[in-house]
Amino acid sequence: MNETADRVLGGCRIAVLLATAAIQVGLSLARLTDTPGRIAYAALAGVLVVAAWWVLRWKPVPWPVAFTGAVVVLAAATVAVWTLPPERLFGDENWASGLAGWHLLVLLMDRPAIAMAALVLQMTLAVVRQFGVELTDRGEIGSVVIVALSVLTFQAATLALIRVVNRRAGEAAEASAERDRQAHRKALAEEREADQRNRFAGQLGATLPLLAGLADRTLDPRDDEVRRRCALAATQLRRLFAENDDVPDPLLHEVSACVDLAERRGLTVTLAVSGEPAPVPTAVRRELTGPLMTALVTARSHARVSVLRTDDEIRVAVITDGETGVTANGSGAVDVEWHALGERSWMEAKWRSRPN
Repeated sequence: MNETADRVLGGCRIAVLLATAAIQVGLSLARLTDTPGRIAYAALAGVLVVAAWWVLRWKPVPWPVAFTGAVVVLAAATVAVWTLPPERLFGDENWASGLAGWHLLVLLMDRPAIAMAALVLQMTLAVVRQFGVELTDRGEIGSVVIVALSVLTFQAATLALIRVVNRRAGEAAEASAERDRQAHRKALAEEREADQRNRFAGQLGATLPLLAGLADRTLDPRDDEVRRRCALAATQLRRLFAENDDVPDPLLHEVSACVDLAERRGLTVTLAVSGEPAPVPTAVRRELTGPLMTALVTARSHARVSVLRTDDEIRVAVITDGETGVTANGSGAVDVEWHALGERSWMEAKWRSRPN
């Protein structure tokens, strides 16, 4: 149950508690005439005080306390009703028949089915006592039935109304939360779209001079450096397209996009992946795959790519038969290492998802 529904139900508990206390003090106290009635009244008052300890703190009465309290209420009401002389059962001195039901509501409001069963049981005990008196007049019998049903119906209606109000409050709160979630998703989508547009614009801005140079023949496509620049630009665009795809494992999807483009250029690439998929921020994925693209572009014939994922760390490494000439380490959230291994080069980009 959400927070709003809890507050509404808590307010209903307090309202019923205060109403019960007012009925007990204002309408029942003056009707006490005998010792059993006073004992029953004191027991009901004690139950109400115990229940108030939780209700006034906006908490439901715990089940062990509620069950024990309900037993005490039923016993007290039975004592108060069954010890009355027959001639007093149909007067104001039979205060316990109606009051006990309100105590049961205070205790069992969070358990509607049990509360309703307890109300029926309590009213049945009272009616059985009244029918135990020799009633010969049909009017008296009808009066007993009408009064009992009226009290029971009113208390049951109060219980049902509280549950309906609580359910409606929960539904309204859920609808409001869903609107907030949709607004948040929309804002994130708009932010992601704006970021994508800016990145596409930036990538195209870096690619256009290369395309212009090829078009006006100031750049020779047979030159190794020009071909490397073209391959890097194509890989960057392919990875940028992959970044916008909705897939379960975005990092592996973007790494696979880089590998796929390298294979299209004729490279033999092996890809090894270990560990379970883990959430990686978009900016971190860019920093992890950026050095990978540089290494693959400079490879001459083959490369071996590996993705290692643990609970607190993610690594993207590649060994190629090309020389990148890069010696600087990475910046930002990702650490990048480059090493020359004879005629091969090794690169590793590492991100700690749980910094020490």
